[in-house]
Amino acid sequence: MKKKAIKYSEVRKVLKLDTRRPNIDEGLSALTHFLQSKNNGTKVNYVKYATNYLEKNNLVKEPAFQYELPIEYDIPFPPPSNPKFKFIDLFAGIGGFRMAFQNLGGKCVFTSEWDKFSQKTYEANYGEVPFGDITKINEKLIPNHDLLLGGFPCQPFSIAGVSKKNSLGKAHGFKDETQGTLFFDIVRILENKRPKAFLLENVKNLISHDKRRTFKVIKGTLEELGYSIYTKVLDGKHFVPQHRERIFIVGFDKKIYKGKEGFKFPELPKPVHAIEDILDKKVENKYTLSDKLWSYLQDYAKKHKAKGNGFGFGLVDFKGVSRTISARYYKDGSEILIPQKGKNPRRLTPRECARLQGYPENFIIPVSDNQAYRQFGNSLKIAA
Repeated sequence: MKKKAIKYSEVRKVLKLDTRRPNIDEGLSALTHFLQSKNNGTKVNYVKYATNYLEKNNLVKEPAFQYELPIEYDIPFPPPSNPKFKFIDLFAGIGGFRMAFQNLGGKCVFTSEWDKFSQKTYEANYGEVPFGDITKINEKLIPNHDLLLGGFPCQPFSIAGVSKKNSLGKAHGFKDETQGTLFFDIVRILENKRPKAFLLENVKNLISHDKRRTFKVIKGTLEELGYSIYTKVLDGKHFVPQHRERIFIVGFDKKIYKGKEGFKFPELPKPVHAIEDILDKKVENKYTLSDKLWSYLQDYAKKHKAKGNGFGFGLVDFKGVSRTISARYYKDGSEILIPQKGKNPRRLTPRECARLQGYPENFIIPVSDNQAYRQFGNSLKIAA
């Protein structure tokens, strides 16, 4: 007799994930990962921590946690039933990478994101609470996977690791220079788990950061690990009405592909999107700039124009593309302002920001406007 499935929405209520400020910790992350990994061979990585969480919170006897019951994921983006490959999602934000590769038939078997508000948005859409600080997670606990994905922060590299080895008379490589940075956490996971391939994303300026030294260290480290490396700067305007240049770093394990993977970055479609395509017809007045703020932005722009600087607000051309949205958009919205007849310009709404980054209409935004602006400003752009 086929067992009746329980809905994930019922599980959320028991775990109090449907509250305004859920109490998120590593045990809850382990449990939600376990529930999605029962049938794909990775549950062994989470069962101990999931069980401890249930016992600690007196949930063992809850009907929703009868481990053998199938779960119906009544969420916008449920895990695939018959995945073609496994991947992990590092520095996950609100799941831009996950959505893209889940759409290709992949199953995410581990996620990490330290920001509590981003964790809330991620769980609401994918039914999984990301683990927190990646620097505190033992790479050996991460399930084996085919593909590593990550949009890591750009940081300068220290020479501390190199200096120590020099003092001991030991040889050093690029990897020693990455210690103390978040990129080092990607390196140690790649070294321990050896996925077949990886895809990393960062701001375009990574190439010139610290007089090009940062990028040299990154590329050298990845090559030292035994991966063939491909890099290219791509612009989001080919998929959405936003000028957003990002560098993508792709790597293939030389032991598997022998340098014959034949990878090429795809030719991008002609840009045909306009900012008017993502705008709502009716918008609340709260998104209109106050007289004080609008006056300040105009004065600020005039001051810098007189000095020959390019700083200033960005009024959009409805038939064109916008500037790059950033995490600071919540402050004043100055980089992307929408003209309005007879009144001050306005900010984008969070839903319009979601569209500008390629997120579908059913993507849930469970946080405040300010947090949503931060999240979409930091997000990977998704090709629709």
